[in-house]
Formats: sequence, structure tokens, C-alpha cells
Amino acid sequence: MADHDPLKNLNHLQRYLVEEYVEDYQEGALTRRQALKYIAAVMGSLTLANTVLAGCTPMPTAAPTAAPQPTVAPAAPTAVPPTATATRAISTVAPTPAQIAATATQAVLATVATTPVPTPAAIPVPAGVRVPADDPAIEAAMVTFPGEGLTIIAYQARPKGDGPFPAIVVAHENRGLTDYIQGVTRRLAKAGYVAVAVDLLSKQGGTAKVSDPAQIPAALSAASPDELAGHYLAAIRYLQGLPFVNKDRLGMTGFCFGGGMTWLTATKSPDLKAAVPYYGPNPPLEGVPNIKAAVLAIYGENDQRINAGIPAIEEAMKKHNKVFEKIIYPGAAHAFHNDTGRNYKPDAAEDAWQRTLEWFARYVKG
Repeated sequence: MADHDPLKNLNHLQRYLVEEYVEDYQEGALTRRQALKYIAAVMGSLTLANTVLAGCTPMPTAAPTAAPQPTVAPAAPTAVPPTATATRAISTVAPTPAQIAATATQAVLATVATTPVPTPAAIPVPAGVRVPADDPAIEAAMVTFPGEGLTIIAYQARPKGDGPFPAIVVAHENRGLTDYIQGVTRRLAKAGYVAVAVDLLSKQGGTAKVSDPAQIPAALSAASPDELAGHYLAAIRYLQGLPFVNKDRLGMTGFCFGGGMTWLTATKSPDLKAAVPYYGPNPPLEGVPNIKAAVLAIYGENDQRINAGIPAIEEAMKKHNKVFEKIIYPGAAHAFHNDTGRNYKPDAAEDAWQRTLEWFARYVKG
């Protein structure tokens, strides 16, 4: 497979984007034409995009378990508050990054349906989940701040009052700064944090200015992972300069592609006290020793592509004595927290959110 892997020349975030669009096609969220367009935008070649989708077979749908309870792996501390406990040992030898990548690629390419399935009806969102932009307890607006060679656009929500408040950086999915991500940012503000969601399409004028959705994967894949992480480092500097922010109490969370960006930024910023990546691809494992944040990694049981990387990151975090805990929600698929998406799973989403707030309360609010 390695010699014929059409994704072998991609970086880990580009690979993630391609695999994500393959899954979207398989699940019926994209037509074949749309999937080819998005994949070609990442790979720079329609021929390679066709190769990725060629000769695939349908993936069976796993039935959810009844009354699922999340599986939690306990935390392992190193020079951190004594509330964390030791991470459990795993019984198998951790695969190499190359093996993880090859396994994930094979799993995705082997399970793409040639005929997309119908899109299911929208799942109702429980009352109280969403925080409106005009909630009297918060202030929310678009903001800008300097990045490396560009002005970064972001959505900011904060509690009313002088503060200083702890702060959270939010990383969006591969669809840009959507209403869902803005809603997450407001929920954090309602919980007492200044929250800033960076728009990784700032160079293009922001997500709202992008008329063709295929421009989004092209823009994300055109920038290097380090360049994208630099936007989040700029957001951290911006927050530290705000008079109503406690510059020493910072965290980060992100979803899907943004989960990967959360992992990557944690390897580059010593200022993050905590990070909560939702079903994000692993960072390069050589960066794990640099992580200072306490990491709570959230996954869905049915998200086999992303979950293939769990043993490697768990072993790396344990090896370097990092604070790490993982939660795997039975019956939950990729992007189960997105209350505007087809995989939304309300019970898992709300439990994950409460655990996220508890994690930030422990390690960010401190």
C-alpha cells in the first residue's frame, strides 16, 4: 500500500482533509462530483482525486449501543495538580506514525460507498444548548488582530464585566468559521470565559466571503500546518494583551480539523494550561514532549479513522509523563458534537461538553 498510497506526499492535516471528504461522500453528505472537487482542491489533481475514490466498497453501518456510557482513561500527572491520576497502561506496542497513517488511509479508502446514502432528517437540539448572540450575560462580535503577515479575523464572545477572565481559543472544523463554532464560542462565554474562534480563512477575507465551499479545503491545504498553528499562537498573544483577560489562564478546544489544530498548537505553546481536542488527528508525535497543557481527548466509538491514532498518542503522552485523559463515546460517530450536523448525538454531545467545562475549570480556572 505504501508504494501506491495516493496520499503519501501530503502532510498530516492535508491527509486528514482528504480522508474527511471521503467519509463525507460515503455518508451521503457530498455527491461524488462534490467529493472529487474538494479532494482535488487539497491534492491539486483531479486524477489523484479519482484515484482516491476509485474501486471502493460500501462500509457497513454499526448499530449504536443502548444507553451508552463513555469510556474514560484516567489522567497521568507530571508536575501538575494532584487531582490527576495515572494513565492506564496499554497492552500493545504503539504503532509508528507511518503505520497509523497507512492504517487510517486503508480504512477510509476501503470503505467508501460508490452510491451515497440518503441524508437523514435533522436531529432536534435540546433546549438550553445554544446561547443566542444577544444573551444579556455576554458580549459577542467579530474582531481582528495582527498575525504573521496578515490580519486575522475571529469571532469573540466574553462575559460582561471587567474581569479579568480566563480565556479559551476555539478551532473550527474544515468548513470554516460556521454558526456552530460561533455558538460554541458563546457557550464558553456563558460559562465565564473570554473565547476567540480564529477564522483560518482570514487570508481569503474570512469564511463569510468564500462563495464556493471548494475554496475552503484549497485554502486550508495551501497553508502549512505550522502556518495555521501560527494563527492560533497569534490569538493567544491577542488574548494575553486584553485588559479583561487573565493572561496566565488560557486553554484551547477544537473540533475535527480544529481538534487536530488544538493538538498541534498544544505542541507549540507553553502558555496553554489545558486543551480539549474533539476527534482530532494526532500531531507529529515528536512534538509531544513540548506539550505543557493538560489534554482531554474526546472521541466517538464509530469514528474508526481517527480512533486508529489513539494508541500512538496515548503511548506518547504516557511516555513523556503528560496529563492526559481520553473519553470514547459508544455509538457516537465523527463530529457528534456538532448540533447542526447529521452525526449530532445529543446525549454524548452534552456529556462531552460538561466534561470539557469541568476540565477547563480544573486546569484553566484553577
